[in-house]
Amino acid sequence: MPAREMRMEMFLRALLRRDFSKAKAHLEKLQKMAGSDEWGRGYGKAITGFMSAIKDNDPDALIVQLIKEHDREKAEKLLKHFEGILEHDFRDEYEKGYYTAWIEFLKAYLSQKALTQKR
Repeated sequence: MPAREMRMEMFLRALLRRDFSKAKAHLEKLQKMAGSDEWGRGYGKAITGFMSAIKDNDPDALIVQLIKEHDREKAEKLLKHFEGILEHDFRDEYEKGYYTAWIEFLKAYLSQKALTQKR
C-alpha cells in the first residue's frame, strides 16, 4: 500500500476515534505528501474539510452522514461517482486533488473491519 494511502487510513482511524490531535498530525503529514501545487491544495482542502466536519459533527456533511449510517453501499456508490469525476478531461488539478482525497478516504473507510462486520 502506498505511503499516502496508509497515512489516510491512519487519519481515518483517528477521526473515527475522535482523536483529533492524532488526526491533525496525520492531516499535516498528508498535506506535506500532497504538496503545495494546485493538486495538493485541492487534496488538502478535502482532508481539512473531513476533519472539521467530523469535529463539528455537522449533520449536513456527507462525511458525517457516511460515518453515522455505516452504509457500505452508499460509500461504494460515492467511490464510483468520484472515480468517474476524475476521468473527466476538463477537471483542473485542484479538483483532481480534491476528488483523489475523497477516493482515498472512501477506500480506507470501506476497508475498515468494523464496517465489514456490520453487514
